[in-house]
Amino acid sequence: MDRNGHRDVTEVPFRPSVGAPPGAAVLDFPGLAARAHSHGLDVHAPMRLAFHQLITVRSGVLRCSVDFTEYELTEGGWMWVRPGQIHQFRSALGAAEGTAVLFPPGYLGAATAAAARLDRPAPRLPLMVPEGAEAEALRSLVDLLENEYRTMSGPLEAHIEVVRHLVAVLVLRLAHLPGAASGDAAGSEAFRRFQRAVERDYTRTHRVEDYAARLGYSVRTLTRATRATAGCGAKRFIDDRVLLEAKRLLVHTDLSATAIGERLGFPDATVFTKFFRRRSGETPAGFRARASGARR
Repeated sequence: MDRNGHRDVTEVPFRPSVGAPPGAAVLDFPGLAARAHSHGLDVHAPMRLAFHQLITVRSGVLRCSVDFTEYELTEGGWMWVRPGQIHQFRSALGAAEGTAVLFPPGYLGAATAAAARLDRPAPRLPLMVPEGAEAEALRSLVDLLENEYRTMSGPLEAHIEVVRHLVAVLVLRLAHLPGAASGDAAGSEAFRRFQRAVERDYTRTHRVEDYAARLGYSVRTLTRATRATAGCGAKRFIDDRVLLEAKRLLVHTDLSATAIGERLGFPDATVFTKFFRRRSGETPAGFRARASGARR
């Protein structure tokens, strides 16, 4: 619930596990469910995570959704849920065996974060299925990480750093699997600054001119940089981010369209409805009814 009594999507911060190395969590699926329960969370409810969540399945089938797209993880599959995305387990965790690795932004060093493109927009396909030698290497790496996380050997400081380095290796390997960077090209410095600014300010302004002025670029430069990296112009990039958030709020909260429009920076409900209809082809109420019905 928000402070006005409305149902709102659950925001989940990263919390260190008691008695485990700080900064990351490496859990089997029963452990993940127990962690959620200990924090008063329903592990199968939709959640907006404030941390990275890497999930791999060793056996069985696990169904999940990420921002309105359904995925099925089978043996050897990986899913990478990024901070800010809305994730939901759509099948019982007991139907599969596997591992979840959780870590917050800032946990890994700057060089690793840059090489793994952690500051880029989330890839369009969070699901990855490595094959052959790459799959075997990842399985061995996860086994080593799980063992190190659960069994401290040597000084605590060394133990913490070993876990951090193993998570870094895992992230780097996953980030550079074939197809993992889809829609996530390195891009220019202008685009990277623009993307961070949009993520920070999309509820305040939807005008490319405002971002250009704040960042010290021309509108043309931002548009060209965004088109080269994201495949669309700067205005479309802003609108896509606003539309995604509007859909999240329509499906995962009971806020009215008027309240959602206000939260997203629209001057009134009429302007928000026109924007939503133009970009999605249906009204906010129509989308909510259709999406909610599909999720039952």
